Amino acid sequence: MPSVVTDLPATQTAIVAVGPGKLAIKNDAPVPFLAPDMAIVKTAAVAINPADAKMLDYSAAPGAIHGYDFAGTIVALGAETPAHLSVGDRVAGFVHGMNSLQPNIGGFAQYVGASADLLLKTPDSMRFEDAAGLGTGVGTAALALFRELKLPVSLEQFENAAEGPRPGAPFVLVCGGSTATGTRAIQMVKLAGLRPIATCSPQNFDLVRRFGAEEVFDYRSENCAADIKKYTRNTLSYALDCVSQADTTQLSYRAIGRAGGYYCALEPYREKITSTRPTVVPSWLMVLTIFGKKVALDGVYGRDASPDDREFGAKVFAAVQKHLDRGLMTTHPVKVMSGSWSGVIEGVNIIRAQAQSGQKLVYVV
Repeated sequence: MPSVVTDLPATQTAIVAVGPGKLAIKNDAPVPFLAPDMAIVKTAAVAINPADAKMLDYSAAPGAIHGYDFAGTIVALGAETPAHLSVGDRVAGFVHGMNSLQPNIGGFAQYVGASADLLLKTPDSMRFEDAAGLGTGVGTAALALFRELKLPVSLEQFENAAEGPRPGAPFVLVCGGSTATGTRAIQMVKLAGLRPIATCSPQNFDLVRRFGAEEVFDYRSENCAADIKKYTRNTLSYALDCVSQADTTQLSYRAIGRAGGYYCALEPYREKITSTRPTVVPSWLMVLTIFGKKVALDGVYGRDASPDDREFGAKVFAAVQKHLDRGLMTTHPVKVMSGSWSGVIEGVNIIRAQAQSGQKLVYVV
């Protein structure tokens, strides 16, 4: 189809990096160029992720627009975008903010240049504030579950939501079940017809159960791994670690059953721990590969372009879209904060100082 564009300004307000750990509001940042596979979204709300602080502190790209998660309204569509999208649609998604290779694209901006096939159309009944937290969690959970962990279920089976556990369905452990990625993962596991179990703090047990966890365990209990082994009858083969610290890696490895299995972290894992069980296959996920482009970060975080990940991501988002349309995929709890753009900068400082438990910080812009 031909490109569809409404009148767009040449410049916009955005939050950019000015150095390691430092952000500033820029009122004349360029509006992204409309690529053929891109949608330009006028932002209504943005959500804060732990990665917003980590990227700023350790991989700052001065002048680049920051931010990942956003929700808003499509105002322009490239010529090669999915047919189900139209100008005026309400959508949620995420982008690779703080990207030295595409400095004009970031979630903390009035206009976001997003990969159109990685957007979710949201119903009118869903607030932008709630939708803003969907993108990164959906992308991360999907790649972790269906690619890294190699769950015994196809995307087609996931797309056709199961009414309950499939016969012989295995357990899937989600460490950090009350995180935004954790609740996405729990819902996806359940929709796939498998049996999600999770760890979190007791104050979030009810929250995690509402998202579909069959059983929840206190990660601080010295008996946590043993309790998981007992509950799963020593058969656990799949563990997604949304916390990805040494103690949660250790917990996951102790909980996985005698036959071994798969473990996926969201940060580099400690080989000293993973080497203790050769029958468990460890991996860690860099979700930014989902955009199909080179990830220009230092050391182990850098990645070559991966068109396969982009194609896989598009299929997953299409499947999640069907669940969202049916009301089967719900949003993570949010805490709506004040302050607009200046508040967003403060939000990055807040999450740097203390991880949020059971909620995401969201700002209306």
